[in-house]
Amino acid sequence: MIPKRINLALQGGGAHGAFTWGVLDRILEDERLEIAAITGTSAGALNGAALKSGLIEDGADGAKAKLDWLWAEIGGSDQSHLHSWMHGVTPGSVSHAVESSPFYQAIDIFSRMASPYSLGLLYSHPLRPIVEQMNFNEICATEGPDLFICATNVRSGKIRIFDRHDTDTDAILASGCLPTIFQAVEIFDPKTDRVEAYWDGGYMGNPALFPLFEPEFPADVVIVNINPLYREALPRKATEIQNRINEISFNGSLFRELRAVQFVRDLIASGKVTRGTMKDVLVHMISDDALMNKLSVATKTVPTPFVLHELKQAGRDAAHGFLDTHFDDLGDRSSVDLRAMFD
Repeated sequence: MIPKRINLALQGGGAHGAFTWGVLDRILEDERLEIAAITGTSAGALNGAALKSGLIEDGADGAKAKLDWLWAEIGGSDQSHLHSWMHGVTPGSVSHAVESSPFYQAIDIFSRMASPYSLGLLYSHPLRPIVEQMNFNEICATEGPDLFICATNVRSGKIRIFDRHDTDTDAILASGCLPTIFQAVEIFDPKTDRVEAYWDGGYMGNPALFPLFEPEFPADVVIVNINPLYREALPRKATEIQNRINEISFNGSLFRELRAVQFVRDLIASGKVTRGTMKDVLVHMISDDALMNKLSVATKTVPTPFVLHELKQAGRDAAHGFLDTHFDDLGDRSSVDLRAMFD
């Protein structure tokens, strides 16, 4: 059987990116699929880099191992021993406990009142030692899926896409650089011939879809969404309000591109544009909004090992459900009704 080729679009959302870890873990087990290209922002960039590196090193098994390593490093410990005494605890209750802790509240107050530049020489990026261990010869290899990483230029507000020609430690850190927590990451840009400062790519593309519209890539784009599209509860606490602002703004860039996808599809369907002139993109989405609604900004910023493990399992379950329900849609039709989404 010839594998179906798909593109992956991996959202950012801090430690909630462990959900994507689970999605990828399940997808890698399906020999009916081939990953042609990956676009990622923030945690999506980390997942995409680990995925690409592992595939080059040892195929699907290598990718699963690299993703396991990445999230063990982020969690800071082996998580398997936690389940014996946390049986019955839910990620939502852990989220509430973390958010209510004096440690988290102190960090939150500091981030609101002080700039990350206030730390001076004491400043260091906690993810740099992890990212520096990645194999960029594999990440930037011509073999395997193409990888695109998104960041936002601070001065111009424009998007920058890093690919195999310029992806390195700084590019991945720039993609996840929340400006209230991290100092801007400075990288030379040959287009402007100067060093530019970058913030989180989610402001302009979470993730950026347009790199996947090139003719050499398949039509199917599978978006792994870790920011809830809808929240029923009205946010009232300061942290809830700020979290929802971030979710809306980071989903906004994705919505804009999806609207453009639907516009092009309508033009093709009506005959106003000749089929083949523009890419007829087939959109799919793997998500678990019910779970993400139970979590908060606390579990995004504090990678609690138990929650990471639960997110991984939720991602595996969501991917399994998607493949059971929509595998036949791949290569044939979108499984997401974009018009209904926007209505």
